[in-house]
Amino acid sequence: MFKSMKFSSVCSITLFTYFIFMLPTLIYLTLSNKIILLEWEILSNSSYSITFPLILDPISVSFSCVVCLISACVMFFTSSYMSADPFLTRFVWLVMLFVLSMNILVFVPSIISLLLGWDGLGIVSFALVVYYQNMKSLAAGMVTALANRIGDVLLLISIAICANEANWNMMLIWENSMFPWLCLCILVGAMTKSAQIPFSAWLPAAMAAPTPVSALVHSSTLVTAGIFILIRFYYLLTTWPLFNFLALFIGTITLLMAGIGANHEHDLKKIIALSTLSQLGVMMLSLGLGAWNLTLFHLYTHALFKALLFLCAGAIIHNNNNVQDIRSFGALAPQMPLTISCLNIANLALCGAPFLSGFYSKDLILETCLYNPTNCIALILIFLATGMTAAYSIRLSLVTLWQESSNFPLTQNSDEDWVVTTPIIILTLAAITGGLVLQTMFFYFNESIYLPLTHKLLTIFVTLAGAWIALNIWKLKITKNPNGSLMNSFFSTMWFLSMITTQPNMIKPFMWAKTMTKSIDQGWLEVLGGKGTLNLATKTSTMTQILQSKYINTMISMMLLTAASVIFLMY
Repeated sequence: MFKSMKFSSVCSITLFTYFIFMLPTLIYLTLSNKIILLEWEILSNSSYSITFPLILDPISVSFSCVVCLISACVMFFTSSYMSADPFLTRFVWLVMLFVLSMNILVFVPSIISLLLGWDGLGIVSFALVVYYQNMKSLAAGMVTALANRIGDVLLLISIAICANEANWNMMLIWENSMFPWLCLCILVGAMTKSAQIPFSAWLPAAMAAPTPVSALVHSSTLVTAGIFILIRFYYLLTTWPLFNFLALFIGTITLLMAGIGANHEHDLKKIIALSTLSQLGVMMLSLGLGAWNLTLFHLYTHALFKALLFLCAGAIIHNNNNVQDIRSFGALAPQMPLTISCLNIANLALCGAPFLSGFYSKDLILETCLYNPTNCIALILIFLATGMTAAYSIRLSLVTLWQESSNFPLTQNSDEDWVVTTPIIILTLAAITGGLVLQTMFFYFNESIYLPLTHKLLTIFVTLAGAWIALNIWKLKITKNPNGSLMNSFFSTMWFLSMITTQPNMIKPFMWAKTMTKSIDQGWLEVLGGKGTLNLATKTSTMTQILQSKYINTMISMMLLTAASVIFLMY
């Protein structure tokens, strides 16, 4: 056990060292505005060569730095959080493979080579979701794997379309007769990874994984892979007329659905997962508005404060005997002052509170919605969902801060473990200063948007209105909806999306598969196939043996007797 904890700490130090060494490269590429393209020739013949290209540019290096910083904090947190796990070493190897797959996805500009990182994320995420070996984890893992398989198939179709031009470098793809289909495959494939509607059911289901996995999957790796691919292909996709409309529409609906669902949820990890889903909707709609730079900016800031939120939630769950229901918490601030303070900083960053990291990116995206010619209904829904974000964040803070203690008897909460609190403190500093540092470092994260004062203050007003509504509902104690309410079931299951995309759609195919198995595989194929052939061969062999053993002997005897009689008569 001690060796496993030590191995986890070594991996954490390795990732942090990588982050430190990549920072000078990032600063150099950003200030010089250069892109370095490396190509490794694996195999070459007279007509064609197989190469593995790598691209080093400010986007890929900065994304890799963010991923490795968060991974280092998560791995260090894991060494204490999962110290009693007998398979900790296996878990650490899986997480390191997950980080490696993400880095391959980031640094490779070829669609064929991209498949290594893309498939790697899907396979390793399945292994991590089913890490706790029970039926709930297995069901969640199957939903996750099947949703990701759709994206894998669409990426393979994209590779086949690009094969017409014998070019798979995403920077050199040009328009052709199949171009709209290529754009559609890339868009829908990215939607499956980033859990956009109608592929959203797997994201809350993946909460069956250990909390450190949730901190990685739902902050900086799997769910952001789809958004990152769209940013990579952005200049290609914008030449397709339908892209901006589809991205805006899908992002808005996802944002609204996740915001409503989070306000009806009581599972701590699922609330944070749904908040991730709503922020992914914000990123998608900002792509629809043509602001790819703000999408990348919000992706970075969101990764920092969302990883912090998950680590704080993990510390709370770990201290409360693995209970995740927020109704079982209460009065945690005096017992865990550091963890709860950091949790509330992350919540305020999620709401877009001024001068925290979320404010710099989210406020710019919402101002872009007001500045650009945006559909009026979409605009209303976006700001409604922004108010809901504030509502569920404040609800979470109220439950942990001022609710009466509902813990189990003899529950001891503390945040004195420095192995747990160190990564939380590092991510808290990043969540406070990250937005300002990134905006100062990257010039394309700065936007000058001129709006009337009323429009400028609209975002803060909507956020405060959402917080006020949440506070009043909490005071009136109406947070518990009547059990069995159809509306409650509709909103808490993401508009029945969890049921529509999983159980009902699977029952019929499973029944058909069972019927086909019994009638064809275990029926006619057995009669006409292997078993039937065996029976026929066995019967034929038996008949031959009978003939050989009885009738043939009798016939030979008769023939010999006849021959003897003929010879006797002749003489």
